[in-house]
Amino acid sequence: MICAVLAGCQAVPGEGPLTADIKADAGQSPVQIGRIDAAVFDIVKVDNRTAKLVSDYVVTALNRRFGIGGGAGRAVIGVGDQLKISIFEAGADGLFSTSDSKQTNLDVVVQQDGTAAIPYVGTVRFVGKTLEEARQAILTALKSRAVEPDVIVTSVNTASRKVTVSGAVGNSSQVPLGLVGDKITDVIANAGGPTGQPYETYITLVRGRKTGTALLSSVIDHPNENIYVQPGDQIFVARDPRTFTLLGAVKGNARVNFGASDLNLLEAVALGGGGNDAAIDAKGYFLFRYEEPDVVMSLLGTQRFNELLGKGMKPDRVGRYPIVYSFDMTHPDSLLVGQTFPVKNRDVIYASRHKAVDLGKFLTLIGTPLGIASQGAGVAYSVERIGN
Repeated sequence: MICAVLAGCQAVPGEGPLTADIKADAGQSPVQIGRIDAAVFDIVKVDNRTAKLVSDYVVTALNRRFGIGGGAGRAVIGVGDQLKISIFEAGADGLFSTSDSKQTNLDVVVQQDGTAAIPYVGTVRFVGKTLEEARQAILTALKSRAVEPDVIVTSVNTASRKVTVSGAVGNSSQVPLGLVGDKITDVIANAGGPTGQPYETYITLVRGRKTGTALLSSVIDHPNENIYVQPGDQIFVARDPRTFTLLGAVKGNARVNFGASDLNLLEAVALGGGGNDAAIDAKGYFLFRYEEPDVVMSLLGTQRFNELLGKGMKPDRVGRYPIVYSFDMTHPDSLLVGQTFPVKNRDVIYASRHKAVDLGKFLTLIGTPLGIASQGAGVAYSVERIGN
């Protein structure tokens, strides 16, 4: 009888999967699940190690991808740069001096082949040289031609040393880089600054074939994330109020705004009013996320990661992989661990209902008809007695 009741529970309408259902599908291929279109994922338990690994990665996304380097690097001349070259001579009647002036100023633009022409010197290669190296090259060529020459090379317009900043900033523009080097916040400030709050503003840096995205508040709070930009980088600033979705056996199913610079798992659940005491499975809190591949491999190990790829695990359009974090609220330390596990934009937090809820529904469904039948039998019996 009990087995029949439990089997019947499977046919009861429910609000999402049970804890056992989610765990049963984890790590299974679509064939094993019996659905050819099923997404392949794995479950990771949220504990101290998991929370620290995920938290550390969130605050070092740009540094991991691009590296902060050893500083600004060498500021070199590039194609399109405009230079002012001042040539001095000791004599009054030299190649570049007269009785009125002992200097000549030349404005040159570095051509596509990386060179520019200097009178009485010829073609000089500038690309890849610092201003001092360019100065020495011109000076060396003039020593046998001019009278005690000296040279000053000044950068007027650094067309090759610019970063494009666009999006939610005061003035989308190409920002020239200084000789001492500029960081992300420097070039954003030079473009008029962000138009939104740091905790809802995302920065995407494109460098060659690499792309990295980080929250502006994370860049501000963690100096290692405020990396040096390089000539040709593209920075896109987007205002996107961060939200997460809360579903399942909670007091309020909704899409919720962060409303703060950061949010942990416990705070996110509390924003939805907490779990429904009459229905919640305290062992069945799950956070569904598409996670960075580095994090997934660190959590699962390379062997398990490759195994899941073989079963059909697919990345999203930006290369992140599906992962489900499991959180057990029956453990006392969950109130500590939950404070250190960061919630990210577009996360889905699902609180599973307890299996007893389905059992109660099933008993209600089968009990209601029986009650009606019993009442009907009683009425028939009474009528029979009155008739007699």
